[in-house]
Amino acid sequence: MIVQLFGVRGSIAAPLRNQDYRKKILDILELYASKPPQTRNSVEDFWKKLPYHLKFVTGSDTTCVTVTDAKGEIYILDMGTGVRNVGDDLLQAYFKKKTQKDVNIFITHTHWDHIQGLPFFKPIYFPDFNLKFHSPYADLATRLEDQQRPEFFPVRFADTGSRKEFHHFLPGDEMKFPSGIKVETHPLKHPGGSFAYKFTDALGKVFIFATDAEFTGEDMSIIHDYAPFFKDADLLVLDTQYTLDESFSKFDWGHTSYTMSVNCATAWNIKNLVLTHHEPSYSDEKIYEIYEASKLHKKFLGEKKLKIHLAREGLRFHL
Repeated sequence: MIVQLFGVRGSIAAPLRNQDYRKKILDILELYASKPPQTRNSVEDFWKKLPYHLKFVTGSDTTCVTVTDAKGEIYILDMGTGVRNVGDDLLQAYFKKKTQKDVNIFITHTHWDHIQGLPFFKPIYFPDFNLKFHSPYADLATRLEDQQRPEFFPVRFADTGSRKEFHHFLPGDEMKFPSGIKVETHPLKHPGGSFAYKFTDALGKVFIFATDAEFTGEDMSIIHDYAPFFKDADLLVLDTQYTLDESFSKFDWGHTSYTMSVNCATAWNIKNLVLTHHEPSYSDEKIYEIYEASKLHKKFLGEKKLKIHLAREGLRFHL
C-alpha cells in the first residue's frame, strides 16, 4: 500500500499568511548569511539542512488521505479541501487512458472540514466516473445533498455528471476488494461521532486512519478497549490537534493532545505514528515544536520502537 496525505489541517483551511511567509524567508536568509554556500550545488545542500519548519510548509488543506493498493486502485479517506488535488490527479490519469473509473470514498464523519472539498472534486462532474461512497451513515446521500443546496452552492449534488453509489456498513463489518485489501471501521469519541478506518493488504500490512478522536487521561479504559482494533498497526495517522496545555481547556471538543497520541500509540504497539489534524491557528513553527515535544514524550515513556512522523501535505508512506 501507498498512503499519501493531501490535507492535514483540522477544522478549517489555513493558508500561510503574509507575516508567516515573511518570517520564514527572513529566518532562512539569516541562516544563509551566517553560512553562505560556495557553489550552486551547495545551495541544494543548504536547503536540505534547514530546520523542518523552514524547509517545508505543513499545508493549508483540510483532511484528505489516499490509499493506493498493489493494483493501482485508489481509495479516498475524507473529502476536505485536500480532495481537490486528488481529483486533479485522477483527471490527469483519466485523460491519458479515457477509461471508466471507479473511485471508492470512505467517510469518517460529515463535519464540514471533512466533506467541503467534494463540490470542487472535478471527477464528480464526469459521467465516466463512478463514485462509491462507503460510510456507517445510512443518510449520507442526504447530508451531501444538503451541502450543495442552491443556498450554498450553484450546482446540486444530484445534478453532477458522475454516477454514485452509497454503501452503508456498521462497525464489525468487513469490506473486501479484488486486490486483497480488507477495510474495517471502529467508532471514535467525537461530538456527533466519527469512525476510524483500518486497511489490511494481502501481505498483512496494516494502515489505520483515526482523525477527529479525543483521548484524555480519563480515557485509559477506552484506550484498552480499542486495543484489538488498533494493536500492532504498521502505520497510524492519528488526531493530534493540540498542545498539552491547550487540551486542558478544550475537553469534549473531540481532539487529542500530542502526549495522549503518543500514549495511545505506545499502548497499542504501533510501529509508525503520524501526527495530523493540525490546529489551524498554529504556525508551521509551533506544529514543529509539538512534533519535537512528542519525541521527547516518547523518550520519557521509554518507548524505543515507535517512529513518530509529522503530517504534511504530499507526504507518502510505502507499506
